[in-house]
Amino acid sequence: MREGKGPEVALSKRQRQCLDIMGIPVWSLRTPPAPRAAGISRAGTVSDPRPALPAEGGPDGEAGAVSTLGWEALEARVAACTLCELHRTRTRTVFGVGNRSAEWMIIGEAPGADEDRQGEPFVGRAGQLLNEMLLAVGLKREAVYIANILKCRPPSNRDPRPEEVASCEPYLQRQVSLVAPRLILAVGRVAAQNLLKTDTPIGAMRGRQYHYGEARIPVVVTYHPAYLLRSPREKRKAWEDLKFAMQVYEARQKACRKACRETQGEGT
Repeated sequence: MREGKGPEVALSKRQRQCLDIMGIPVWSLRTPPAPRAAGISRAGTVSDPRPALPAEGGPDGEAGAVSTLGWEALEARVAACTLCELHRTRTRTVFGVGNRSAEWMIIGEAPGADEDRQGEPFVGRAGQLLNEMLLAVGLKREAVYIANILKCRPPSNRDPRPEEVASCEPYLQRQVSLVAPRLILAVGRVAAQNLLKTDTPIGAMRGRQYHYGEARIPVVVTYHPAYLLRSPREKRKAWEDLKFAMQVYEARQKACRKACRETQGEGT
């Protein structure tokens, strides 16, 4: 009998065969499995009634799960992250800060001691210098979005390890996707090399335009503010990089306006 048309009828094997030959489907009620309740397993651990999350690291794992998150859920995921060993030594995760619809996105290496304490990227002396660099091209800190390759501080400010970068990469990719900037400014060797998947020295990367992701967002590379504090004579080169970044940004804006006019023209 079809479910919902009357009481369940017990059918013999022969009756079922006949109905099958006639093309009449047979519906039967199934006994639903008992709900899984939290309790003590045979191994002595507490079982969890919640559905299991996809395995991390695969196409349906961490990267796939992160790629659909909104800002609040993404920040919460980062705050609870234990994908690499850095979670054992951090004080706070450093998610990102600024305008979430920014035209410019600034990407650095990793949190330092000040960032680890405050939970915000680019604070302290390096952050103050970055603010001054942005003001030099007419941008306030609040107008851009600032993030790092890593969300946790490496001990003693050492370089990030490949597995640490890989663990944080889905978070940064999602941040870039949500912001959808017109330009990315990569500050420092570690940020530039990891963002662009290259081992080219930073000196050779300067003065060139690169692209990031499927959206081919323009990327310009410059020195890290912390390096400029140690090597103040290099500030002139950083100023050249900022002027070049502005040129790339303006060219992108001009191309976008032209494409918009062409699209409107086709629609008339």
